[in-house]
Amino acid sequence: SLPTSFLHSSKMSEIENAFRKFAIYGDTSASGNDMTGKNFSKMCKECGVMDGKAVTSTDIDIVFNKVKTKGARTITFAEFQQAMKELCCKRFKGKSPEEALQAVYGLIEGKEPGSTGATKATKVGGVERLTDTSKYTGSHKERFDESGKGKGLAGRQDLTDNSGYVGAYKGAGTYDQTH
Repeated sequence: SLPTSFLHSSKMSEIENAFRKFAIYGDTSASGNDMTGKNFSKMCKECGVMDGKAVTSTDIDIVFNKVKTKGARTITFAEFQQAMKELCCKRFKGKSPEEALQAVYGLIEGKEPGSTGATKATKVGGVERLTDTSKYTGSHKERFDESGKGKGLAGRQDLTDNSGYVGAYKGAGTYDQTH
């Protein structure tokens, strides 16, 4: 139902680019060829396809489940295009299907997943005092270097001493000299 000239335009590669960026968001093993429902929903929210009135999160989930292959958990780019055809008429009611689809693609092109609401370190109340590694004592002090960066496993595990002496023994290494 869409003109094929539109499907092969540079605009389409922009859409595919955005699709791939959202498809790999939050998943290090993702190839970018298929998108999960969570990422599809995130894309629709951030790009403004979902406006909360004409298109709600429920509509997004329904369309996602409608276009995906039965039993699959993800959608391909072709299925994504089908989903956009379904959503565009709801989002832009007064326009023709072609105009509505172009408008939806206009919202998506060139977008990238944002990390809004990502957790930031707080400095409220006593938290700053509790997270200042220079004030740590005892075994906790050994877990961090002077700059406050953690030492990882080296700071967490007691490294084994196979010298044959009890730990912190003052006469360690003197046996060969006396006998």
